[in-house]
Order: sequence, then structure tokens, then C-alpha cells
Amino acid sequence: MGKLKRELRKIAESVILKRFLKSIFTILVVVTLTFFIIRLMPSNPIQIYINQLISQYGMTYEEAKTFAASLFSIDLNRPIILQYLDFLKNLLKGDLGVSFLSRGTKVTSIIKEFLPWTLFSVGVSLLISFTLGIILGMLIAYKRGGVIDFIITSLASILSSIPNYLIGIMILVFLGVQWRIVPIEAMRGSLSPGVKPGFTLTFIKDVFFHASMPILTYVISTIGSWILTMKSSTLSTLGEDYVMVAKARGLKESRITFSYVGRNAILPLFTSLTISLGFIVGGSVLIESIFVYKGIGWVLWSSIHSRDYPVMQGVFLIITISVIMANFLADLLYSRLDPRIRTSGGE
Repeated sequence: MGKLKRELRKIAESVILKRFLKSIFTILVVVTLTFFIIRLMPSNPIQIYINQLISQYGMTYEEAKTFAASLFSIDLNRPIILQYLDFLKNLLKGDLGVSFLSRGTKVTSIIKEFLPWTLFSVGVSLLISFTLGIILGMLIAYKRGGVIDFIITSLASILSSIPNYLIGIMILVFLGVQWRIVPIEAMRGSLSPGVKPGFTLTFIKDVFFHASMPILTYVISTIGSWILTMKSSTLSTLGEDYVMVAKARGLKESRITFSYVGRNAILPLFTSLTISLGFIVGGSVLIESIFVYKGIGWVLWSSIHSRDYPVMQGVFLIITISVIMANFLADLLYSRLDPRIRTSGGE
């Protein structure tokens, strides 16, 4: 028996190792494609800056070109394969390069400064929408066929079909412009000037004040899918034999609901939650741009407009790693939560 367990453990470890190596290879492929694709975009950072100098300061093309050449210490005419090899060499050292526009500022410093705001806003909204989705999903599953089921299911279906950026625009237009319920202008940025970071009530209130509209947008745009998924999973679980046996044994309804139905119905949602965590960074680009919430999504949007290649590469690398590692962790998590997966893998 002990020998069989050791063999199964070896098989499981080899499967995990293969998945991990596959994830690393996928990251390398995506990073390589990203490197070449962003250089195929029309124009480049120098040309964009030259055009800005001409339009804003009335410089001639030669004057603007000379000024830009002195400002940008980069050679975009260098063979692209050599640029790629330099990028990989620096990447192995953990060096993502220096921003073209923010002279002397490392990309890692930019990411460290703006990433926490995105993690906070999307993380809080994901926690809220996931919790409410589970509760409402189970509720309408038990109340299926009734008025509550019809109303919540219809609303969830509508919300899950509307893109998050469209919801953000509607919130901006109606709450901020038309009805003036919220001070949109004052809510720009991620922190008010003069507010010092720290575990104080002033800081916490200000952080939630600036992040409230992005959080509201994320919650509205994601809660519908959690409700519908939880409802479907709960209805499927209610028809399982072990639930019927538990009812036949005369167990309390509350115990059946939470220990038998809820615990098993939530399994598919846990893996979806893990995968959703991986899309935290990438999913924030348009929303942060709409509300001018200065997180990593806003940085990516700005770098795309200015063709700041190092910043674009750094943010895309973070997005790639988070998505692929989230999928990897989802596989591991589901195998831990559901013993049937481990048994199947062992066989």
C-alpha cells in the first residue's frame, strides 16, 4: 500500500512539473510574440514625440527631430533580432528596462507604483461580486420557478451580456455628468494630493473614494455570471444521489444546504475565481482609462498611445504571467478540492 502511494505521488509530481514547464514555455512564446507585435504598430515613440513638438511648440521637423534625438537614447534602427536578444538577456536578470518617456525611470518601479491600485480595486470588486453571486445563485436555485428566480435570473443575464466598459461609460455619463450624483472630477487618480499612505481612516476613506466607481463597474459587470453559474451548479448538485440520501436520513436542511449542496456546488466557481484573478491586470485597461483611475491598466493605455515599448512589454509580461499562472493554480486547486480529480490523475 505504501509503495502504491509513493508511485501515485511520483506520478502527481511529474504531472505538476509538466504543467509548470508548459506554463513557462507558454509565457516565453507570448512574450516573444508581444515583443515583435508592438514593434509592428504604426509610428514609434520618437515620431510621436516629434509630432507633439511640432503641433504644440511650432517647431520645424528638423528642430523637433534634433531635440527628440537628444532626448531619446535609443536606436530603433538597430536590427530587431538584436533588440530581442538584449531584451531576453535583461529579462533573465529581472531587468525590464527603462521607460522611453519617463527618462531614468525603470519599468519595474512604474509597475510597483501603479500595480497595487489595480490589485486593490479589482480584488475588492471580485470578492464582493463572487460572494453576492454565490448567495444569490443558491437563493434562486432553491426558489426556482418563482418571481424572485425570474427577476434575478433576468437581471443577471442582462448584466452578464453587457461589456464592462459600456457599463463604465453609462455610470460616468448618468451618475457623473447628467445627474451629478458623484463628483467624477474629484475622483480622478488613485489618491488625493496631500494624503499620506498609512493605516489611517483618512487614507482608507480616500482610497475607497477614488476606487469606488471602478469597483462599482467591476461588480455590476461580473456579478451576473457568478449568479448564473452558481444557480446552474446548485441545481445540478441538488439532483445528486448523496443529497437524496442525506434528506432520507433526516438531516437538517441547513446542514444539507451548506455541507452537501453548497460545498460541492461551489467547486466549479473556485476554479473560475482563480482564473479570474489572472485577468485582474488586463481587465482594468478600459475601466481605469474611463475613470482616469491611475492603476496599471491606465499605465498600459498611456504607454500604448505613446508607444513606450519597455513599459508596454513590462505590463504585458505581468498580464501573461498572471493569466497563465492562474490557470496553473486553478488546476492544482481543483485537484485538491475534488478528490475525484486526484483519483483520475493517479490512475
